[in-house]
Amino acid sequence: MNRDRRADGPRRSYRLGMPSTSRGESESERLRLGRRHPGLRPTRVKVMTESQVPLPLLSRYAIMVDVGYIYASAGELLFGASSRREYRVDADKLIQALIKEADDQVRGQLLRVYWYDAARDRVPTFDQRVIAQMPLVKLRLGNLNARGQQKGVDAQIRADMEALARHRAITDAVLVAGDEDMVPAVEAAQAYGVRVHLWGVEPPYGTNQAERLVWESDTVEVLERAFIEPYFSPQPTAESGSGSSHGHAQAKSEAAAAAAAVAAAAEAPPTPSSAPSPAQLFGDRNPFRSHAKQAAAHLNASYLAASRLGPSRERVEEAGEHVAQKWILTRGEDNIRDLLPGPILPPVIDKELLVDAEKELGLSLRAYQEAREWLRDAFWARVHRQFGVGVGKSKG
Repeated sequence: MNRDRRADGPRRSYRLGMPSTSRGESESERLRLGRRHPGLRPTRVKVMTESQVPLPLLSRYAIMVDVGYIYASAGELLFGASSRREYRVDADKLIQALIKEADDQVRGQLLRVYWYDAARDRVPTFDQRVIAQMPLVKLRLGNLNARGQQKGVDAQIRADMEALARHRAITDAVLVAGDEDMVPAVEAAQAYGVRVHLWGVEPPYGTNQAERLVWESDTVEVLERAFIEPYFSPQPTAESGSGSSHGHAQAKSEAAAAAAAVAAAAEAPPTPSSAPSPAQLFGDRNPFRSHAKQAAAHLNASYLAASRLGPSRERVEEAGEHVAQKWILTRGEDNIRDLLPGPILPPVIDKELLVDAEKELGLSLRAYQEAREWLRDAFWARVHRQFGVGVGKSKG
């Protein structure tokens, strides 16, 4: 029986005290032999498995710019313009400024800038071709429809952001956008562990970014007017050029007429009646022109003084009461009751009140501290009337 076991087992040969195994023995058999013979050091093979800890990911970020948003917001802030044709943009310098700002604000190394714009039939313009050739800048084009609306840009941003996050190409993403349609892109990137930093352009009043997009982002930063202004300039219009040429032509004709009159007067013999009368000198002039200029200057000075003083107290108080009434209807009495007794609002709610009131007024209250106090007082007055609460104490 022992012979049968030895016959069935693997054959071993001992030469100089070192056991060896046949060619077909497995690695486990070698380890077992090593335990039996301490003098034997079995060979261990290192096998790479998928369960090993991955190498640490270096901090790296991408800048993703919705060009339609940043251009429209800057045009409204700087010129009150609604069309891109009304101003010029130094896009390459703007991109360099965004890169420098991100280098100061975000930790890590820049992967590249994604520049999302639109063009008719996705055929790039000359300016877009220049941007496409910049280093570390990738141009992405959506379609521009007949109404001047860009289509397909939101889907491109989401696809790029999700792909970069899934392949662990970035740890952070700087998103310059304001549309609520960007929320799915932010959520998709965050699901893979990417931090999303939302940048927006300073609004002239109110806000120009969707509230939910601000909530979903990890950090929020505002690009102020001083940052944006150097890269935007008003577009010279054809009217100004034609007006100036018309003015030059009129001046030349007037000068020629004056020269002809002087020559005719020089040739005419001097007579006592040749001296022009005051009526002849000033008869063609409009006596009301100087008064019109004075009135226009007075109106301009009055407008500037009113802009410095800010909106009237009555308008601000009406806006405060209107916002309070709207919140009571849309947010519910229970949520508004939680703000009582006042008069101090949480900073987030106070900012929302300011934004909604600026939308009602159509102007900014950021520079008028007294107007903001009127706004809060009117808001609380309406809330106290709603719930029957006096200032600082309850009537019930």
